[in-house]
Amino acid sequence: MGTYRVLALGLIFLLQAFTLGSCKAEEPCQPRISSKLFTFNVDRAHLEKGRRLGRVLYDDCGGQHRFLFTSKDSRFKVDSDGTVLIKRPFILHEGRKIFSVHAWDSNGRKFIVRIRVQLKPQTSHVENVPTEQFDGSESIPVLEFPWSSAGLKRRKREWVIPPITILEGGMGPFPKDVVRIRSSKDKELVMEYWITGPGANEPPKDIFTIDKTSGQLYVTQPLDREKCATYTLLAHAKAVGSSLTKEDPMEVIIKVGDQNDNKPVFTQHVYTGSVPEAVGADYEILSVTATDADDPETSNAALRYSIISQDPALPAKDMFAINPTTGQIRLNNGQLDKKKYPQYTLTVQVADMMGEGYSVTCTAVITVTDSNDNAPQFDQQNYEATVPENQKDFEVLRLPVTDVDDPETPAWFTKFKIIQGNDGNVFNVSTAPGGLDGVVTLIKELDFEKKNKYTLMVTVENEAPFAIPLPTATATVVVNVQDKNEAPVFNPREKHVSVEENLAVNEIVTQYTATDPDTRMKQTIEYRMVPDQLGWLAINKTTGYIAVKSKMDREESSLIDGKYKALVLAVDNGTPPTTGTGTLIVDLKDVNDNAPTIDQREIRICNKDPEPVLLSVSDKDGPQFGPPFRVELRDKSRNNWTAKMNESNTGIILTLKEQLPRDKYNVVLRIFDNNNLFQDNTLAAEVCDCTGKDATCDDKYVAGLELPGILGILAAILLLLLLVLLLLMFLRRRTRVKKEPLLQDDDIRDNIYYYDEEGGGEEDQDYDLSQIHRGLDNRPDVFRNDVAPTFLAAPQYRPRPANPEDIGNFIDDNLKAADTDPTAPPYDSLLVFDYEGGGSDAGSLSSLNSSSSGEDQDYNCLNEWGPRFKKLADMYGGGEED
Repeated sequence: MGTYRVLALGLIFLLQAFTLGSCKAEEPCQPRISSKLFTFNVDRAHLEKGRRLGRVLYDDCGGQHRFLFTSKDSRFKVDSDGTVLIKRPFILHEGRKIFSVHAWDSNGRKFIVRIRVQLKPQTSHVENVPTEQFDGSESIPVLEFPWSSAGLKRRKREWVIPPITILEGGMGPFPKDVVRIRSSKDKELVMEYWITGPGANEPPKDIFTIDKTSGQLYVTQPLDREKCATYTLLAHAKAVGSSLTKEDPMEVIIKVGDQNDNKPVFTQHVYTGSVPEAVGADYEILSVTATDADDPETSNAALRYSIISQDPALPAKDMFAINPTTGQIRLNNGQLDKKKYPQYTLTVQVADMMGEGYSVTCTAVITVTDSNDNAPQFDQQNYEATVPENQKDFEVLRLPVTDVDDPETPAWFTKFKIIQGNDGNVFNVSTAPGGLDGVVTLIKELDFEKKNKYTLMVTVENEAPFAIPLPTATATVVVNVQDKNEAPVFNPREKHVSVEENLAVNEIVTQYTATDPDTRMKQTIEYRMVPDQLGWLAINKTTGYIAVKSKMDREESSLIDGKYKALVLAVDNGTPPTTGTGTLIVDLKDVNDNAPTIDQREIRICNKDPEPVLLSVSDKDGPQFGPPFRVELRDKSRNNWTAKMNESNTGIILTLKEQLPRDKYNVVLRIFDNNNLFQDNTLAAEVCDCTGKDATCDDKYVAGLELPGILGILAAILLLLLLVLLLLMFLRRRTRVKKEPLLQDDDIRDNIYYYDEEGGGEEDQDYDLSQIHRGLDNRPDVFRNDVAPTFLAAPQYRPRPANPEDIGNFIDDNLKAADTDPTAPPYDSLLVFDYEGGGSDAGSLSSLNSSSSGEDQDYNCLNEWGPRFKKLADMYGGGEED
């Protein structure tokens, strides 16, 4: 075996040497373009973007060289493989187009190729024929899978299958052949074909079918490009009975060729526009727009516009023109006259197929508008107005204007301008809401003393420019300034002065005066102070001198940074009087008028091993009159206490010198500031029986008394209360004084006489009240009501119960109590008249008399019975009437 391998390798080397020797003997390959002129035929004048025209053929020496192509016409592009494509849509107006293509090979050599695109309409119903040429004599194109040795062959870079175009709206008969798909293995094996994708097994289904044996692709119905312009199918093939022998899917693109089956449609039925009568030719008025559902890349959707009628056709029938491509309508003849022909109606037509196909019409209504050929005019040439000084933002006067142009148009609306006399821009002129008249407005305050008269020059124009040269109208406005009583003005409005706080009362602080702007009126000014809470200052009402009214204090809590603010008024004697206000700020300089004081007033300290107490010192004066402080003990405080300043000289360290009994002591401390101003401060120090710093005192003293004293006071109070109680009991046991009877035995009542009785009766109308009670007195257990009982206790009335269910018992109990109430008046008692006892002594009521003697009874005793009998006493004790 080793010998055979050596021989094989030797043969291979010899073959390679022979081959290299042969190559060296041949001439090198030179890349070249196969022709200097290439002609590509097209079937329509309108060429859409992306369309493939053909290919520039060249020899690249088996792929050893590459070419770079550039087109001199920007509407075309050439790929690196020589394929010529449409870069953007264009139209072959003359039926052909010739342009140059430059090519460079890998060695930098340049080639120039001429390309001719020529229009040659096809007579077949198929609009686009695939650019690839298929071998064989069959009329139906054949597509083979990429690796097939026959038919379409795969190139080095990429195998591209050109789209297949089917014209929409085909009449049949169906199914109709489209293309045949075959596999290179169909000679050795029995292949089975099928297709997938939209239009096959996906919606819309069954538009395309394929013969699974022959690979023939069919279309089963007419196509509509407006519904679907492109179908992308995948063709599959496999060997029958074997799942291993299978072709890769091949993409088949079927484009639906457009036919002119849709009419153009205007976006509106009626278009409206306007044109000023004074404009010249070529004035653009409006645009009409139409759409076509056909393919925009074809002439089926190439629209052209035209005007087919004009009403009225005066003064010329071609007053307007339209751009055939854009639909822009413009003025063609500048002879418009609004008064004669205010409106035109145009019939506009649009047609596809470059104006040769389907057509529709719409209406365009054009209104001739008025041109600004009349200038607005002021109704007057001169105006005069008066305005008060010191006011702004109000209307001075209106300027009426007349314009004979059409109302409510730009040629009628006005605008105004002040061209002279508006010094300081104090006035403004604008258009009134109606759009015609002018309004002069004051926008800044005027000062009569500075300027009392303004003369303004106002112009008026229209919003639209004049169609012809016209003079601009002007008006003169004289504005007089009216003098008014102005308030006096302080100068400055806020005055600052600085004085010492201890300035004496009635001392002058400053003079604060105001001036009257109304110099011509020669008014007098009176000064006043605005009352405030402090009231430290007063002002001379004539001269404006401000003096101290009461002592000032820089340390007043209401002051900020020691500054006192006061308001000063200046009132003139005008009619009506006006008032000006000024502010006086007095900066009070600090003086040493406050001695230092200690902040603590009471302390508590232990009498055994006490801890020193730190007392803080403060001074209301400024820092220049404050620390360092100095302290001294006064009087007897020196004997028991020591005091010294701390390290910063702002606090006092107070120490108990020796043990003191428990009590409260007054410690007098004299404290000095840095200018030796001093003040004695009394500190209440409570000394407790304790040790150390925790100073706590037992509560053995209450209000200065010990516990035994307090107990004695409480005992005395209790004893006094007991004595009062015994006195009350003694008074209750005293014998009561017997009261006199309520009624006398011989108490005779007078009867009430009636003088208007017309019938007969007893002559004697008086009766004895005792006769009425006799029947009741004879009944057992019935008490007399004409005497006051002395042996019955006062009845007990029950209060009203909270529970409504007990109301019956409440009424019964209180009724019994009322029946036995001795204090109730006689006529409130229950009188029983149905007692049928012994015979009555009186035969009739006529025998009852008020008195046997006929004289009046004395009823003064009724006044002694109390308030319950007051009404009865008033009835019988009033005396005899005249």
